[in-house]
Amino acid sequence: MTSSVGGILNYALYPVLALAAGGGAALLRPPGAPLRSAIQHFTAGVVFAALATELLPDLMHRRLPWATLTGFALGVLVMLAIKHFTEKAGQDAAPKGKNVDSLLWILGVDFVLDGVLIGLGFAAGKKQGLILTVALSLEVLFLGLSSVTALVSVGATRTRIASFIGFYMACLLFGALGGALVLANASAIVLDATLAFGVAALLYLVTEELLVEAHEVAETPLQTATFFIGFIALLVVEMII
Repeated sequence: MTSSVGGILNYALYPVLALAAGGGAALLRPPGAPLRSAIQHFTAGVVFAALATELLPDLMHRRLPWATLTGFALGVLVMLAIKHFTEKAGQDAAPKGKNVDSLLWILGVDFVLDGVLIGLGFAAGKKQGLILTVALSLEVLFLGLSSVTALVSVGATRTRIASFIGFYMACLLFGALGGALVLANASAIVLDATLAFGVAALLYLVTEELLVEAHEVAETPLQTATFFIGFIALLVVEMII
């Protein structure tokens, strides 16, 4: 292992702090609907860039189609199951209210995977770990903004919002610890399936949650452009590092 577990957890604190900063900023001054849509577009672009520059090239390099197919299919099934059961629970509890539980739980899965990727990155090499840390810190900053604005939009209490922020921070650290301890010495097949699961989860997060929420308000060209700004911002950051 390139870095110690303690060192990996120290680096994992950067996206944790970014998450707290994004969530805290949205909690102190919740953005209006147009800005919220722009944030969600930007976040979607950042996530797509992370997929294009880190996860997908790694999967293509490994060339394990059956492991990729298995992990990807499992990821899709898990995302669909989360959405189905959370929406059903939300409809039973508050038929007339807007339900954001599926987004919140899918984000939880994403934060665990982000932590896992940091652990795996440092297992592969310090430079790759640093690139992933920077990329994921930028990603979770805006995911924190998106999740808190979604909660604010449905009238969630500050206590509930704070509990979700704390839960997401724990998910990141737990994922990083798992990536450092469990997956660092796993077989190529297990690693490939885990990465494919992450690809499915991130694609679902973007296409079925972030962009769907973003399109609930009248969209302007500037809001649409923020998707591409988010994509190129992360791409340029990775080129610089």
